Amino acid sequence: MLIKSLRLRYVFTKASADDGHLAGDSTRSVHEAEPYDEQTGSIIAPIYETSTFGFRKAEEVPKAVAGKRWFYSRWENPTVVRLEKKLAAFEHGGDGAAFSSGMAAISTSVFSFLRKGAHVLGIRDLYGGTFALLHEVLPGLGIGVDLVETTDLGAMARGLRKNTTIVYIESPTNPTMKLVDIAKAAKLAHQNGAMLLIDNTFASPINQNPMELGADVVMHSATKYLNGHADVIAGAAVANKKNAHRIKMLRSELGGTLDPLPAWLVLRGMKTMAVRVRQQNSNAMALAEFLSKHRKVSVVHYPGLKSHPQHALAKKQMKGYGGMLSFEVNGSTKDAMRFTESLKVASLAPSLGGVETLVAQPFNMTHTQMSAKERAKTGILETLVRVSVGIEDEEDLVSDFRRALAVV
Repeated sequence: MLIKSLRLRYVFTKASADDGHLAGDSTRSVHEAEPYDEQTGSIIAPIYETSTFGFRKAEEVPKAVAGKRWFYSRWENPTVVRLEKKLAAFEHGGDGAAFSSGMAAISTSVFSFLRKGAHVLGIRDLYGGTFALLHEVLPGLGIGVDLVETTDLGAMARGLRKNTTIVYIESPTNPTMKLVDIAKAAKLAHQNGAMLLIDNTFASPINQNPMELGADVVMHSATKYLNGHADVIAGAAVANKKNAHRIKMLRSELGGTLDPLPAWLVLRGMKTMAVRVRQQNSNAMALAEFLSKHRKVSVVHYPGLKSHPQHALAKKQMKGYGGMLSFEVNGSTKDAMRFTESLKVASLAPSLGGVETLVAQPFNMTHTQMSAKERAKTGILETLVRVSVGIEDEEDLVSDFRRALAVV
C-alpha cells in the first residue's frame, strides 16, 4: 500500500496563481516530489535501500516486468524515482533519469539517440570527459563527430549533415565560461531533424532552464549544484516522457542506475539548492569584479561581468550568472600554481558546485584528456584558474584571493 501510494503521489503540484501554492524556487526545492510517508508520517523521503522487491502472488510478476510494480532497483527504485520527478519538475521536463555519475548520464543519453552511421556535432569547449567521449570513443564505434567553434552559430549550421542526429553543447562552458545561444542552437538542430543535448551542470536549474529554450535533453553531474555538499557521485538526465523512457531503457541495460542512498543524499541537497545557488551567484559576482581590477590577473571569464563578450546573451537566457568563473594569472604556470597553493579559505581540488570554494588548473586536472594543442585551441592555458565559488562570506573570499595573489 505504501509503495502504491508513493507511485501515485510523488509529484508536488506545480504552483499556479489560483491553487494556493507558491511557485518560488526555494519552496519547490523543499517540497517538489517530497510527499510525507503515508505509513509513518515522516516528512523526509525514506531510503529504500533494497536491490529487489518480493511478491506474495506469482500473478503479480508480469505486472512488475511491465513496469506497473516495483521489481528490481536497477530498473526503478522508490527513492530514485522521487529524485527523478523532482529533477524533471525543476528542468520543466516530462521525466528524469538518475545515474551513478555525470558521465554515465552523458554517455547513456548520447548513446540512446545514436545508430550506426550517425553523426554528432558538438562544440569545441567541452568538459574533458565529454571531449574524450566525443573525440575518442564515438569515432571508434563508427560514429562521425565534428567539433565547431563554440560561439559560432554559423559554423554550427555549416557543420550539420543529413545524418546528424545529435547537436551537443554546454552553456556556460567548462572552464572557459563561453555561452551558446540555446534557443538558436535548438532551432538549427530541429531544422535538420537532430536533437539538442545540453550539459546544464555549470548553470544549475536555478539559473537556467534549457528545455524552455528548446533543448531536448538536459544533463547534470548531480554531484555538483544539485547535491551541493561534495559527498556523493551522481548524474541526471531530463527529457520529455518518450525520450526519458528511451534513456531509462538503455540505462537498465548498461547498468548506470543510481543507488538509493546517493539518490537520497541528492534529494536532501536539493532542499537547499535555491538558497545555495543564490549565495554562490552573489559571491561569484563579487569575486569576479575584484579579480577584474587586479593587476596580476590578465582576464576574467564570468558572464555576469559587462566585459564578458556574451553578457547580453547571458542576461537573455540565464536567470542568474552562476557560481563558476575562471581567470588567467598574469604570470607563468608556476605563478598560477603558487597562487592555488597559497589559498587558505579555498581549496585546490577538482569538482565544483559545493558549499566550499574550490580552485583548479584545468590543464592538469579537469582537461588532461585534451592534448596541449587542443587545450590551446579552446583557450585553456596553463595559467588559467577555474574557480567554483562557495557560500563562504564574501569578504573572506576576496581577502583570501588578495593574499594568494600577493605571492605571485
